Amino acid sequence: MTQSPRKRPTSFDVAHLAGVSQSTVSRALAGSPSITEATRNRVMAAAAELDYLVDERAARLRRGTTSTLAVVVLRRPEDTVRSANPFYQELLYSVCEAAATRQLDTLVSLQSDDGDLSGRYVEQGQADGLVVIGSPTNVRAWEYFHELEADTSYDSPDTIGHAAYWGTPHEDMRWVRADNATGGRLAVRHLTDAGYRSIAYAGSDGNVQQQFRERHEGYLAEMADRGLAPRMIAVDQDSSREDQGRAAADAVLAAGDVDAMFVACDRMALGVLDRLSGLGTNVPGDIGVVGFDGMGAGRFSNPPLSTIEPDLAAAGKMLVDAAIDGVAQADGVRVPVRYVARSSVRSE
Repeated sequence: MTQSPRKRPTSFDVAHLAGVSQSTVSRALAGSPSITEATRNRVMAAAAELDYLVDERAARLRRGTTSTLAVVVLRRPEDTVRSANPFYQELLYSVCEAAATRQLDTLVSLQSDDGDLSGRYVEQGQADGLVVIGSPTNVRAWEYFHELEADTSYDSPDTIGHAAYWGTPHEDMRWVRADNATGGRLAVRHLTDAGYRSIAYAGSDGNVQQQFRERHEGYLAEMADRGLAPRMIAVDQDSSREDQGRAAADAVLAAGDVDAMFVACDRMALGVLDRLSGLGTNVPGDIGVVGFDGMGAGRFSNPPLSTIEPDLAAAGKMLVDAAIDGVAQADGVRVPVRYVARSSVRSE
């Protein structure tokens, strides 16, 4: 004979066993200060005896909070799991970790310029805040989130300030960004301290790539302070980062008078190392190479890549705090960076 499933206990059952009203049960389990310690203990004991599980989702709705952070990761339409930028995956992990320390669940969505875009998670009661991570090259997606930010229905007393962005090209959005200019200065400083003098910058100073422009500005400032002549190796924006790096390495070898490279990002720098290694160029003896991003893959390149590393733990916390608390400054927040010495640069 089939046994009927055990009936799940309700708040009415807990109230009956504890000898209180259902509203008292709800307030006691929610931690309301209006409930005495003795009554709370009686309710908790009854709930434990009945194996009563609180409907946390319903409790959150009653409190007017979801305890959830929505995270949108923007990808290029052509990206696959293998070709997607690993840096954004590492940053996503840091955001999820920071959210967990605040006892927030994360709702993650992958979106791209050629797909349906969605960002009204706070308005729709799905999340308490929104973090968007992407490259400035996600032009259509950033336009969507920029318009969403300016939309009066989104910019309401209940939702204002509950969004933070990494990678936006729009300065009037609540952005969190690496201290790119300081990173550019650090790269030049460590290269010159290691004895390099003819240092080229490989990247782009175009308007779309805000972070590249800032890194270039830091490079130019430190080169000027040290009395060195700057060199710009412009990359083709339409090719992959790795191919951009390979082409930049070819340009440097053709020039013949460059002894070091500060490369705008690690993925590009890995392409540089791949080309130089394939051609038998000695790194760091003939050419020193510094990247930017602190990607884990740089530890395993040939040789391991020296890099400027943003503090991703700090970045994750800053993004979560800005999205939930609206604490980002009007002109954005800078994430500290540090130089990570590896074998692609001579010892200082």
